[in-house]
Amino acid sequence: MKQNKIFLQVVVGFLAVILLFSCEEKKTKEIVAPVANTTTDSFTFWTWTSANAEKEDAAYQEEFAKYKANGITDVLINTGTDPKLLSRITPIAKKEGLDVHAWMFTVNRPGDAVAEQHPEWYAVSRDGKSCFDEPPYVGYYKWLCPTRKESKAHILSLVEGLAKVEGVSSVHLDYIRYSDIFLPIGLLPKYNLKQEIELPEFDFCYCDVCVAEFEKEHHKNPRDSENPAIDMEWKQFRLNKVKAIVDEAYEIAHNNNKILTAAVFPYPEMADHMVRQRWDKWNVDKVLPMIYHNFYNEEIDWIGYATGEGVKDLKNSKTELHTGIYVPDMSVSDLEKAILLAKDNGAKGVSIFDGNALTDEQFKVIKRLSKELN
Repeated sequence: MKQNKIFLQVVVGFLAVILLFSCEEKKTKEIVAPVANTTTDSFTFWTWTSANAEKEDAAYQEEFAKYKANGITDVLINTGTDPKLLSRITPIAKKEGLDVHAWMFTVNRPGDAVAEQHPEWYAVSRDGKSCFDEPPYVGYYKWLCPTRKESKAHILSLVEGLAKVEGVSSVHLDYIRYSDIFLPIGLLPKYNLKQEIELPEFDFCYCDVCVAEFEKEHHKNPRDSENPAIDMEWKQFRLNKVKAIVDEAYEIAHNNNKILTAAVFPYPEMADHMVRQRWDKWNVDKVLPMIYHNFYNEEIDWIGYATGEGVKDLKNSKTELHTGIYVPDMSVSDLEKAILLAKDNGAKGVSIFDGNALTDEQFKVIKRLSKELN
């Protein structure tokens, strides 16, 4: 009898534990709202455009109608993270049958009036220069520190503002990385640069907050390293800081019934090397790798190669890949080849930069392939 009582107590306890975990799992599931259209059934054609508050609604309607008529289904709109402007434009695009993605500059925040009130938020190079007053490469490279709580919170508040706009399909993160430690090889002559090693003026972030947090975790100061490029813990620390912003943005987007998309460098190993961005490790629904072959002095075939590398790295992930193509100066035949290479190497679509640069001949190619590939 005593054994039966003990057995009964064990069974009851076991059932209680199961019920507890079941309730906790239910609570966890209830945190994130259901999100529609996270997967793509057809081959998608995206394009990019920037908004201007002074541009009239009729002009937007004409632009969006042209996209839709020529096979484009998704438009990424840069409103400078202005929810009010996005709220005005989104219904116009939706009426023309387009899915709208709220394109935002993420860690790079040029012209950010809030951030400019806080010089301490900006990333600092290994040679001690702040992006606040000495940006690398170009004047609009105003990179914030992804480690500092205040700058991170500001970035995520902008994500939330866009995620709350009715009718938007995704919040789209651009410049979600560090500043280029290595520029694309095709751009080096423009800046009269040779980058064969990691140069101090392009190596970020060495601000006091980053250094202190890293030192607390790993008991060493990256400023003291003779060659920080080979310190894998320091590199991983920074990769993790970018991932943390993405993962929190993912939760914000999903809690507002939106998906999260991102513009990234061509494939993960390359992104890791060039800008400390390991996007195959992120919580993100769709990535649009910028496989801009001419930036790297590559042939059109490289678009297929880079697409394939990214698709392989996402093999065990639910993240979709949509290949980014840079169309200025691209011939009609090359554009067709690029789209087909992306499709043949596993892309779920192509994002074409940018809508206002497309010629009538290029639109014809997109329109025809949008029918043939779907």
